[in-house]
Amino acid sequence: MTLERGIAVLFLAFCAVYGYTAFVTMQSELLPFELNMAFLPNTLPKVLSVIGAIVSLFVIFGGRVPGDAPKTLVPGGLKRWNIVQAVTLMLAMVAYALLLRPVGFIAATSLFLIGCSVLLGERKLIRLIAISVFAAFAVWYLVEQLLDIVLRPWPWFLMAL
Repeated sequence: MTLERGIAVLFLAFCAVYGYTAFVTMQSELLPFELNMAFLPNTLPKVLSVIGAIVSLFVIFGGRVPGDAPKTLVPGGLKRWNIVQAVTLMLAMVAYALLLRPVGFIAATSLFLIGCSVLLGERKLIRLIAISVFAAFAVWYLVEQLLDIVLRPWPWFLMAL
């Protein structure tokens, strides 16, 4: 089995569980007035699970491009992957979640994006900092203004002023 097909099988299993949750579990928990709505809380999960299953089936049963060398899954294959980098990214996600409220959305998101980008190999720091701060501010503004979801943008000591 090639690496792509192995990942596609895992993704298909994930989409099957996600789809079961969307089609069965979430459907049974809808409120009576939600049953007549055009867009339900489980509509997007249903669509995502179906699209994900179709894409993974295409990868599993689709043909290869001629001239591509297949990458096989071998027992010692994990040695060439950077496990330390993956674990560090997961720890950064946990730290981001813990620092989101006390540090504020804009600062925590900017630091998370900058740190993870540097960890993944980006070396143009000026551009990276500008893009990260702009992206964090833009997401905060869109969520706050368009979706009316309150996010604390600044650290706790600045919010008291």
